[in-house]
Amino acid sequence: MQINLKTYLNKNASAAPLAVFRMAFGVMMCLSIIRFWYHGWIETLYIQPKFHFSYYGFEWVKPLGNYTYLLFVICGVSALMVALGLKYRFAIITFFLSFTYIELMDKTTYLNHYYFISLLSFLMIFLPANAHFSVDNLIRKRSYKKVPKWTIDSIKLLLGVVYFYAGLAKINSDWLLRAQPLKIWLPSKYDLPLIGDTLMHQNWFHYAMSWSGMLYDLSIPFLLLYKRTRILAFILVVFFHVFTRVLFPIGMFPFIMIVSTLVFFDAGFHQNIIRFIKRLFHINTTGLQIKYIENFKFKNRKPIVGLFIIFFSAQLLFPFRYLLYPGELFWTEEGYRFSWRVMLMEKMGIATFKIVNAETGDFFYVDNKDFLTPFQEKQMSFQPDFILEYAHYLGAHFKSQGHENVQVFVDSYVALNGRLSAPFIDKNTDLYVQKESFKHKTWILPFKDEIKGL
Repeated sequence: MQINLKTYLNKNASAAPLAVFRMAFGVMMCLSIIRFWYHGWIETLYIQPKFHFSYYGFEWVKPLGNYTYLLFVICGVSALMVALGLKYRFAIITFFLSFTYIELMDKTTYLNHYYFISLLSFLMIFLPANAHFSVDNLIRKRSYKKVPKWTIDSIKLLLGVVYFYAGLAKINSDWLLRAQPLKIWLPSKYDLPLIGDTLMHQNWFHYAMSWSGMLYDLSIPFLLLYKRTRILAFILVVFFHVFTRVLFPIGMFPFIMIVSTLVFFDAGFHQNIIRFIKRLFHINTTGLQIKYIENFKFKNRKPIVGLFIIFFSAQLLFPFRYLLYPGELFWTEEGYRFSWRVMLMEKMGIATFKIVNAETGDFFYVDNKDFLTPFQEKQMSFQPDFILEYAHYLGAHFKSQGHENVQVFVDSYVALNGRLSAPFIDKNTDLYVQKESFKHKTWILPFKDEIKGL
């Protein structure tokens, strides 16, 4: 086994797939940043809100006022430098730090694919993605024909984990036996040409979409790995992601995944892409005295391989941390994020906060609109950690306004995947004295139904 691992680590492969992946990743990220700015989301999501919801342990990460725009500029420029392979190591570290900081500023905006981008950019810090067809080659006067095979395989593995775990998460009774939440979402797409009036209201279509989505996620990494099914798999990737992009507002994610899965193709395919880019931009390196070296060699391979083993072990185990908590995962959401559970829930909630003087019993109700944007209020209404953080914010706010003996209670109801709305939080618990932690939140009321599955 040790010999086999050593043999595998010593294998080399064409550097072209890694170079094409670097370019595609950088371009897609740069376009994503431009799109985010163009739609005015920097202003509406990070500048305008009075309050921002933080990740536990990262409360110090906050928007930077108008300098938040500068942060996006840094992120976008570093993404472009990654695409060009210009000062690659500096660029990818800057991109990882700036992008991750942006995502940590307010967990209201959490999406699985933002988490994926942070993980992928972290991984790319240690990959020789500038070894071939990069501006760094021109500056350093050397280019490498081959890189260690495991560096390309590590990207495939991360993509495989994302797909496969998303498939595992769909093996639950709500998704497969009740076709939820697609049964709620698809009928609202009645205005789609051709299929809006016909398929979107059909019960069988809701089930077909649920089951095919699960089978797609579970099988696509293996179909992409196997050469004889790769073309079919990529056609499925394109169809699936374009179709979901038509149905749901999930931004650049479908295009990022389509482009990323190209890394599964053979070296010849990527060399053709590089030749096409050279012709398109009239790139001619003849006479530049670049030294072409056969194999790229790591100076510190052992610690990097060790880090990758830890990284992927964490990726395999972390999504299952929800097993450490009692109660229904979809209800409590304890261990839900960062586990590749994509679009599995439709939750609607309402949360009414009451500020009480513990000594006199005097109280008044809070108008959430005074403190939160509509988007923040919607996200807060059905997520316990949001509710707790907001309760603390309200308590501190009214205490600073001169109120004494402040207690904060919430009367909340949540509807999950088409079920009737039910009480969510114990309304007799003073949330102002409850502390955030990784422990189970005992003040979440029990779920009165059962969802079977992973």
